[in-house]
Amino acid sequence: MPARDIYHNNVKNALIKDKWTITHDPLTLKFGKKDLYVDLGARQMLAAQKAESKIAVEIKSFIGRSDVDDLEKALGQYILYQDMRLGS
Repeated sequence: MPARDIYHNNVKNALIKDKWTITHDPLTLKFGKKDLYVDLGARQMLAAQKAESKIAVEIKSFIGRSDVDDLEKALGQYILYQDMRLGS
């Protein structure tokens, strides 16, 4: 399991304050024989619609040596997760 980002607890606490329920910490996704870890999985009850909203939250601090390298990694993760969602 990967190390947590330095802002992990801040983001988690902000989601909880906004009435999100943390369902997974981290959220594990299967990709063939590999496991991928998204930082948080959460859900929120919407009383007006009587349905649930679900989100996966990947937390990035961009404190590496290169902002461009950090952006490339974050964008790559986003594309991978998006492709996995569309494929399921």
